[in-house]
Amino acid sequence: MAGRLFGVGLGPGDPELVTVKAARLIGEADVIAYHSARHGRSIARSIALPYMREGQVEELLKYPLTTETTDHPGGYQGALEDFYAECAQRLAAHLDAGRAVVVLCEGDPLFYGSYMHMHKRLAHRYETEVVPGVTSVAGAAAVLGRPLVEHEETLTVLPGTLPADVITEKLKSADSVAVLKLGRTFEKVRDALAEAGRLDEAWYVERATTASQRIEPLKDVDPASVPYFSLAMLPSGGGRADEELRPGVAVVGLGPAGAQWLTPEARQVLAEATDLVGYGPYVDRVPQRAGQVRHRTDNRVEAERAAHALELARQGRRVAVVSSGDPGVFAMASAVLEAAEGFPDVPVRIVPGLTAAHAVAARAGAPLGHDYCVISLSDLLKPWDIVAGRLRAAAAADLVLAIYNPASRSRTWQVDAARDLIMEHRDPATPVVIGRDVGGPQETITVTTLAGLDPAQVDMRCLLIVGSSTTRVTGDGVVYTPRRYPA
Repeated sequence: MAGRLFGVGLGPGDPELVTVKAARLIGEADVIAYHSARHGRSIARSIALPYMREGQVEELLKYPLTTETTDHPGGYQGALEDFYAECAQRLAAHLDAGRAVVVLCEGDPLFYGSYMHMHKRLAHRYETEVVPGVTSVAGAAAVLGRPLVEHEETLTVLPGTLPADVITEKLKSADSVAVLKLGRTFEKVRDALAEAGRLDEAWYVERATTASQRIEPLKDVDPASVPYFSLAMLPSGGGRADEELRPGVAVVGLGPAGAQWLTPEARQVLAEATDLVGYGPYVDRVPQRAGQVRHRTDNRVEAERAAHALELARQGRRVAVVSSGDPGVFAMASAVLEAAEGFPDVPVRIVPGLTAAHAVAARAGAPLGHDYCVISLSDLLKPWDIVAGRLRAAAAADLVLAIYNPASRSRTWQVDAARDLIMEHRDPATPVVIGRDVGGPQETITVTTLAGLDPAQVDMRCLLIVGSSTTRVTGDGVVYTPRRYPA
């Protein structure tokens, strides 16, 4: 009578995390099989050793290669296929002799486990049982002390061996993430996290639950120190208390463009929201999430948009009102707070974002290095006389100016008028930065002067920075304003 095959999961490393059933089967088995690299040492055997007994036959399944090249006619994959076939043949001999064979596997046997190669070759021929084990992902979450997923979040598990661009794209739209098989792939995974704007969220966990476990922010890890048995983890959006997930409105700054400028707090709030409300193109910048309702509106209905968001929250929804840049700078925060006076029962909070002024300044150098003011040229919500008076006052005070909303299809004359007003108090050679679509695919930074400022170069996607009397331009075109002011 043929023997039985058992694929036994051992958990992430701590022998005390071996299940009662796994321990019993290990002790009862006639044959214990386990994989190892060419050095012959087996982590699986070391975990199972407390449950093994004398007299058991041990089958060491030693890989013929790891990552090196091979002269096998079938290449790397062909060499492994031959190895798995030879291992299966060895175990089949024991099974044909009526022996109970336990194949040890770290973590869970069918979760990226080495056992699955034996299972595919033998389970259709012999009576087989798979004993699940605690996965490395669950072990890592436990030692981190952070929830993996909660509420409607989803968990994405990626092998680090995927192409970098695939990892990056999946990271951008995922909630919680675990990236396995680091080792030689670590730098690629780290770069993908940075490209997706999620490096600051990521944790590195090595040999979780063992005496040699290591936990660090992933961005601080030396790539040369990373073994294969490690993973990168982006845990649940916050591990926050359930009462903090109550209905309400969060006004969220998306930054000027791109996932790399979205803060971890903003990402978390967007993931937790049941509803997104905002100007259509801004809503479209937020990755789609299952079950989340999106309310796209026109750009000129701020009051209606705010009231709609508050009404949704009053109905028990968690609403994120999205704004480009920072919501408190010429954006939705003030509109929502004004409307909220009629909704005293609805909590509102503001989630800051990177401003367009700071993004353009960083691209140009440091033109906002000293005192500066922020002015919108739009006269849709205030008279032009107010705009003109503020421009004159700021120019006379020798402040650097960050100018929002300089032009649109229906407003084409304000840039000319603003330049003339500022030049009443400012040298024509004063540096001017024109930042267009900063962070986007058509980003341009132009450095010119007040006298050379061409209004035809400026549209609604631009932000202007007009220097003070101390602002300088280096020979390389870098613009900065010194922190020291002339006596």
